[in-house]
Amino acid sequence: MGVQRSSIHSFIVKIWLEEETDKSHPGTWRGHITHVPSGERSHLKNLDEITDFIGTFLQGMGIQLGKCWRVKRWLNRFKYNATHML
Repeated sequence: MGVQRSSIHSFIVKIWLEEETDKSHPGTWRGHITHVPSGERSHLKNLDEITDFIGTFLQGMGIQLGKCWRVKRWLNRFKYNATHML
């Protein structure tokens, strides 16, 4: 029995480290992720956004990601927003 085509998702992830001019900061990860079948692309401001992007497609397949995943996603967004508001 083969895997149905609609349940297959491929992603291309490209990431790079933007180095800070101030040597005391380690730099920031940037990049983009592309959903191959649809061509949908999202620019990444941090690496946690990779799982956010893929998670939307999993949810579209009817997969329940659970409370832990949603809480972690919320905390990561809160942490990211708090550090960039300073």
